[in-house]
Amino acid sequence: MARRAFYSFHYKEDNWRASQVRNMGVIDGNRPVSDNDWEKIKRGGDEAIKKWINDQMKGKSVVIVLIGSKTAGRKWIKYEIERG
Repeated sequence: MARRAFYSFHYKEDNWRASQVRNMGVIDGNRPVSDNDWEKIKRGGDEAIKKWINDQMKGKSVVIVLIGSKTAGRKWIKYEIERG
């Protein structure tokens, strides 16, 4: 059975690394969010971010946390790990 993954990472610092992992083709159907989309989501505030995360996690069977030098302690990374 194929896994459906949710990727958790520090967007500003590690987006390019996450794109490399996603583009390996190992996980099908996982479309990265664009810079413009993420900025729009953030403007909606904490509740909009939570809703987006929750919607993105629906139907996923695994959470992959990509850890960079500034990942630990990030509010939304912690939320994503707890939700996973």
